[in-house]
Amino acid sequence: MGQELVQVIDQISKEKGISREMVIEAVESALVSAAKKKYGTQRIAVQIDPKRGDIVMYAYRKVVAEIANPDEEITLEEAVKLFPEAQLEGEVPLQVEFEGFGRIAAQTARQVIVQKVREAEREVVFKEFNDKIGQLVNGIVLRHEKGAYFIDLGKTEAVLPAREQVPRENYRRGDRLRAFVLEVKDTSKGPQVVLSRSHPDFVAKLFEMEVPEIYENIVEVKGVVREAGDRTKIAVSSKESQVDPVGACVGMKGARVQAVVRELRGEKIDIIPWSEDPRIFIAKALSPAVVEKVGVTEEDRSALAVVADAQLSLAIGKKGQNVRLAAKLTGWKIDILSESEYEQERQKERDQEIEAAIAEETRKLAQDTEAAETMEAEHAEAEAEAKAASDITNIDGVGPKTAEQLQLAGYDTIEKIAAMSDEEILAVPSIGEKTAQKIILSARALVNKP
Repeated sequence: MGQELVQVIDQISKEKGISREMVIEAVESALVSAAKKKYGTQRIAVQIDPKRGDIVMYAYRKVVAEIANPDEEITLEEAVKLFPEAQLEGEVPLQVEFEGFGRIAAQTARQVIVQKVREAEREVVFKEFNDKIGQLVNGIVLRHEKGAYFIDLGKTEAVLPAREQVPRENYRRGDRLRAFVLEVKDTSKGPQVVLSRSHPDFVAKLFEMEVPEIYENIVEVKGVVREAGDRTKIAVSSKESQVDPVGACVGMKGARVQAVVRELRGEKIDIIPWSEDPRIFIAKALSPAVVEKVGVTEEDRSALAVVADAQLSLAIGKKGQNVRLAAKLTGWKIDILSESEYEQERQKERDQEIEAAIAEETRKLAQDTEAAETMEAEHAEAEAEAKAASDITNIDGVGPKTAEQLQLAGYDTIEKIAAMSDEEILAVPSIGEKTAQKIILSARALVNKP
């Protein structure tokens, strides 16, 4: 039986694509289950020699002081004879004769083997396709159910859900199909591989297949944006100055890009040279339109692109598709103006600047005029105050007639009168001694007034 068992294990391993160790483990587990059916609930272990196929079975018995269940227990004395290190309440393995199982036990073994092999097969499939996430696979269409296509990948069945399909692409049973492995789900029915043909990375992987420079990491794909079925924009850069990234992707006479276009069933592809300068990158991203100039605002990552009037509709694209994809590819918000619209906007800005300048000059002139008027008023007020302050009629004892006599004598200011001596003031007609004293004291008080 040993060699026959080895042959069966090798056959299962080869057919199911799983390791011999997994198959042996499954058979051992099945034999344990079958043995428990025959011998009861005691703990049993089975070992299979992987080379010869010999089967060794052990039944574990509990070491006790006094036996209550001979099928599951052994005395300490007997246990020590077989295993000197045996201890009370421990367990010792006793080899039991491997004999043919009854019908129920054999059926149990068969079910366990099938189950274990299926689990091992699922694990192998899950690991294999989980490692293929982000890669391309080829398959054959099996059926179309509820909008989803089910694809035979050989070892498992994959699903291409409606959301991952390209609009207007239809397949029939038996059609060969290439798709992108999006994710692998571990379900109760086994691993479920989810495919995509609308994912942007599907295009990137197609270019990697067709362009050796991408596969060899000489040309790097910097970004891909896509509206599946209509247009894709792919940004590429080269790590070697002598290699043109766009030329490498296009190929001789467009052979490489045409191979990708055929796989995508005519989808338009714009290959964009990547640049660190956002102005250059944005201008190239709006291909096939030719951009005249680009202005950017770093704070909110917004850009304004100016194109010739005839290029405006091409730059915007059908329903805004071209500028929308360009914005996604560059990561900038892009507004587009024609040259005539741009000149109108510039003229509006210039007119606004002129109006603002005129308004500012008018405001400054008004401020200067107001300041001049204020200064003039203040000067006149100061003069009036000075004149009022120097009016000699403010001196006690000086009336209009006395003021006239003082002015005729040359004393026309309060300061001059305050500096007069007694003799000088008495020399003025119509001024007596008492009046003279009063005038001088009052004048001097006014002069010294703070």
